[in-house]
Amino acid sequence: QVHLVESGGGLGQAGGSLRLSCVLSGRPFTLYAMGWFRQAPGQAREFVAAINRPGHNTAYAPSVKGRFIISRDNARNTLDLQMNGLKPEDTATYYCAAASGSSYSTRESFYGCWGQGTQVTVST
Repeated sequence: QVHLVESGGGLGQAGGSLRLSCVLSGRPFTLYAMGWFRQAPGQAREFVAAINRPGHNTAYAPSVKGRFIISRDNARNTLDLQMNGLKPEDTATYYCAAASGSSYSTRESFYGCWGQGTQVTVST
Protein backbone atom coordinates (compact mmCIF):
# COMPACT_ATOMS: atom_id res chain seq x y z
CA GLN A 1 0.00 0.00 0.00
CA VAL A 2 1.38 3.37 -1.02
CA HIS A 3 1.58 6.11 1.57
CA LEU A 4 2.33 9.76 0.79
CA VAL A 5 3.31 12.35 3.39
CA GLU A 6 3.78 16.02 2.55
CA SER A 7 5.82 18.50 4.55
CA GLY A 8 7.21 22.00 4.25
CA GLY A 9 4.04 24.05 4.21
CA GLY A 10 3.57 27.11 6.34
CA LEU A 11 3.43 30.86 6.12
CA GLY A 12 5.27 32.65 3.35
CA GLN A 13 5.47 36.24 2.26
CA ALA A 14 4.54 37.56 -1.14
CA GLY A 15 7.63 37.41 -3.31
CA GLY A 16 9.24 34.86 -1.06
CA SER A 17 9.86 31.13 -1.37
CA LEU A 18 8.75 27.89 0.21
CA ARG A 19 9.74 24.32 -0.53
CA LEU A 20 7.34 21.42 -0.20
CA SER A 21 8.39 17.79 0.00
CA CYS A 22 6.50 14.53 -0.30
CA VAL A 23 7.82 11.14 0.72
CA LEU A 24 6.38 7.97 -0.78
CA SER A 25 6.55 4.70 1.12
CA GLY A 26 5.16 1.21 0.69
CA ARG A 27 6.25 0.58 -2.88
CA PRO A 28 9.20 1.60 -5.08
CA PHE A 29 9.06 5.32 -5.81
CA THR A 30 10.34 4.74 -9.33
CA LEU A 31 7.09 2.99 -10.29
CA TYR A 32 5.13 6.23 -10.04
CA ALA A 33 4.63 9.40 -11.95
CA MET A 34 3.99 12.19 -9.49
CA GLY A 35 2.02 15.38 -9.30
CA TRP A 36 1.19 18.35 -7.09
CA PHE A 37 -2.32 19.71 -6.80
CA ARG A 38 -3.78 22.44 -4.61
CA GLN A 39 -7.14 23.43 -3.22
CA ALA A 40 -8.03 26.88 -1.98
CA PRO A 41 -10.98 27.39 0.38
CA GLY A 42 -14.26 27.15 -1.48
CA GLN A 43 -12.61 26.12 -4.71
CA ALA A 44 -12.05 22.87 -6.56
CA ARG A 45 -8.73 21.12 -6.40
CA GLU A 46 -6.50 22.15 -9.29
CA PHE A 47 -3.39 20.89 -11.00
CA VAL A 48 -0.08 22.55 -10.13
CA ALA A 49 2.76 20.46 -11.55
CA ALA A 50 3.66 16.93 -12.58
CA ILE A 51 6.75 14.89 -13.34
CA ASN A 52 7.32 11.56 -15.03
CA ARG A 53 9.05 8.57 -13.46
CA PRO A 54 12.63 9.31 -14.53
CA GLY A 55 12.17 13.00 -13.76
CA HIS A 56 13.06 14.19 -17.25
CA ASN A 57 9.65 15.55 -18.25
CA THR A 58 7.57 18.04 -16.32
CA ALA A 59 4.38 20.02 -16.73
CA TYR A 60 3.08 23.12 -14.97
CA ALA A 61 -0.15 25.01 -14.63
CA PRO A 62 0.07 28.39 -16.40
CA SER A 63 -0.46 30.14 -13.06
CA VAL A 64 2.77 28.73 -11.61
CA LYS A 65 4.96 28.23 -14.67
CA GLY A 66 8.22 30.11 -14.30
CA ARG A 67 7.81 30.38 -10.52
CA PHE A 68 7.49 26.79 -9.28
CA ILE A 69 9.84 23.89 -9.94
CA ILE A 70 8.89 20.25 -9.49
CA SER A 71 11.65 17.72 -8.97
CA ARG A 72 12.15 14.22 -7.65
CA ASP A 73 14.96 12.32 -5.99
CA ASN A 74 14.43 8.68 -6.78
CA ALA A 75 17.17 7.64 -4.37
CA ARG A 76 15.35 9.30 -1.46
CA ASN A 77 11.78 8.48 -2.58
CA THR A 78 11.07 12.20 -2.44
CA LEU A 79 9.10 14.63 -4.55
CA ASP A 80 9.74 18.35 -4.12
CA LEU A 81 8.04 21.56 -5.15
CA GLN A 82 10.16 24.69 -4.99
CA MET A 83 7.82 27.66 -4.90
CA ASN A 84 9.36 31.02 -5.74
CA GLY A 85 7.79 34.40 -6.28
CA LEU A 86 4.91 33.51 -4.01
CA LYS A 87 1.61 35.31 -4.47
CA PRO A 88 -1.37 35.52 -2.11
CA GLU A 89 -3.36 33.51 -4.64
CA ASP A 90 -0.99 30.59 -4.05
CA THR A 91 -2.62 30.17 -0.64
CA ALA A 92 -4.08 26.66 -0.57
CA THR A 93 -3.70 23.16 0.75
CA TYR A 94 -1.15 21.40 -1.41
CA TYR A 95 -1.41 17.69 -2.14
CA CYS A 96 1.05 15.31 -3.70
CA ALA A 97 -0.30 12.48 -5.80
CA ALA A 98 1.07 9.30 -7.34
CA ALA A 99 0.06 7.39 -10.46
CA SER A 100 1.48 4.05 -11.52
CA GLY A 101 2.94 4.33 -14.99
CA SER A 102 5.70 6.14 -16.78
CA SER A 103 3.84 9.22 -17.96
CA TYR A 104 2.07 11.95 -16.04
CA SER A 105 -1.16 13.86 -16.35
CA THR A 106 -2.73 17.15 -15.38
CA ARG A 107 -5.97 15.32 -14.62
CA GLU A 108 -6.82 14.62 -11.00
CA SER A 109 -8.51 11.32 -11.92
CA PHE A 110 -5.21 9.97 -13.29
CA TYR A 111 -3.74 9.73 -9.82
CA GLY A 112 -4.74 6.91 -7.52
CA CYS A 113 -2.82 7.80 -4.37
CA TRP A 114 -2.96 11.06 -2.46
CA GLY A 115 -1.31 12.58 0.56
CA GLN A 116 -3.13 14.34 3.38
CA GLY A 117 -2.05 17.77 2.22
CA THR A 118 0.03 20.59 3.65
CA GLN A 119 -1.21 24.14 4.12
CA VAL A 120 0.52 27.04 2.41
CA THR A 121 -0.50 30.58 3.33
CA VAL A 122 1.01 33.57 1.56
CA SER A 123 0.72 36.96 3.20
CA THR A 124 0.98 40.32 1.47
